[in-house]
Amino acid sequence: MRILHTSDWHLGQHFIGKSRAAEHQAFFRWLKQQIITLNADVLLVAGDIFDTATPPSYARELYHQLIVDLQPTGVQLVLLGGNHDSVAVLQESATLLKCLHTTVVPGYQTDLNTHLIPLSHKNGDIGAVLAAVPFLRPRDLSQRDDGKSQPGQTAAEKSTQLQSQISQVYQELYQAAADLAATLQTQQGQTAPLPLIATGHLTTVGASSTESVREIYIGTLEALPASCLPPFSYIALGHIHQAQKVAGSDFIRYSGSPIALSFDEASQQKQLLLVDFQQDPASTELTNPTVSSIDIPCFQPLLSLKSDLASLKQQLQPALAKLADGEQLWLELVVSGETALLSDLQLQLQEQLADLPVELLKLRRERVATRAGEAAAFEPSLLELTPADVLQSRLSHESLTDELSSRLTQLHQQALDTVLQSEPAASEAEA
Repeated sequence: MRILHTSDWHLGQHFIGKSRAAEHQAFFRWLKQQIITLNADVLLVAGDIFDTATPPSYARELYHQLIVDLQPTGVQLVLLGGNHDSVAVLQESATLLKCLHTTVVPGYQTDLNTHLIPLSHKNGDIGAVLAAVPFLRPRDLSQRDDGKSQPGQTAAEKSTQLQSQISQVYQELYQAAADLAATLQTQQGQTAPLPLIATGHLTTVGASSTESVREIYIGTLEALPASCLPPFSYIALGHIHQAQKVAGSDFIRYSGSPIALSFDEASQQKQLLLVDFQQDPASTELTNPTVSSIDIPCFQPLLSLKSDLASLKQQLQPALAKLADGEQLWLELVVSGETALLSDLQLQLQEQLADLPVELLKLRRERVATRAGEAAAFEPSLLELTPADVLQSRLSHESLTDELSSRLTQLHQQALDTVLQSEPAASEAEA
C-alpha cells in the first residue's frame, strides 16, 4: 500500500497583498502527476486545507476541482480539519464528497467509528486502518466525560488535563483501530496483519515552527510529548510547516506545507512524504513502512535578504539568475548599515529595483549603533510593519497578563483574517 502524506495547504492565503491561487494550481497539477507516477493508493491531508474559517470562493473552487480532477487516478482521499479550518465549511460538502472516493473528517466526534477509516488498495482490498484525528478543539473534548472542567483549576492543572485528554483520545482510537483491523483481516482471510495509521494536527515537543505557524490556543498546552502517542505504524502530522521527524522517529512525521507560507520558509525544501507498506502476505509479523521524501518544486520564488543599498543588486543576482522567463521574485529586505537611517529609503529602493523582476513585499530596517553605543532611532513606515507588529507595539504600553495578551492577539488575528478575506470578494464584486 502506498500513501502520500501532505498537509497545511492553506488555500486562500492572503500573503502581504498577494494571492497564492496560481501556486496552489501548479502544486495540484504536480501532485496529480505524482499520484499517477507513484501509483499511490491514498492521499492523506493532515489538516489546514484552508487558511481561514471563511475561505474565499476561489479557494473552495480549487478544493472541489482537485477532488474532481483526481477521480481518474483512483486514489482514495482522506482530508482532515486543522486549526485554520471551519468544521462547518468542511462538513457542508462531506456527504457529497463520499460519492467521489473522498472522506472528510472536519472535527472530533465522541463516536469513535466516525474516525476509523479502512484504507484500500486500487483493487479494493483493505490495506490498512486509519485513525483519522483532526484538530482537537477544547469545546469538542468537553463532550467527553473526562473533559469536564473543575472549579478552581489552575492553568497548569487545565493544561495537564488537556494533555491527558488528547493522549486518551489516541489510546482509545488505537485500540478501536486494532479491533477493526483484526476483524477486516479475518474477513479477507489473510495472514498478514493490517497496519494501523493515525493522523494529528498539533504541536509536538521539539517541533520547529516558523512565523507563519499560528499559535494554537488550547488552554496553555504548548506541545504534546511524543510519548503520549500510541505505537501506530505511522503517524501523519500537520500544523508545523517544516517537514521533520518527531522524537527522531521515521514513523512520526510532519510533511510540512507544500509552498512557503512566510519569508522565513523561503529557504526550505518543501516535501511530499511517500509511506510505502510492503507486507509479506504469508507473514504474521507487521513490517515497518519505508518513508521517503519527494521534493516539491518551487512555484513562486521568495527571498529574505539582508543588505545595504550599495550591494543590493549584487546580492540579488544569484536569486535572479534562477528565475525562469516571466517569473518575478518576491522580496523581504532588511536594510543594514547607515543607509537604514535614510529618510527617503523607499524612494531609493524603488529606483534600484525598477528594472529588475523583483517585487518588494516586506521592508525592515536594521537598527544602527551610534557612537555612544546606542541604537539610532527612526520611525518605520507602515510598509515596514505588519499588523501584528502594530498590535504588539500597542500592547507593550499596557499592563496585561500573558493570558489576556495572548487572547487579544488571537482575536486580532481572527478579525484580520475576516478583513483580508473580504477584500478579494469585494474586488470580484466590483469587477
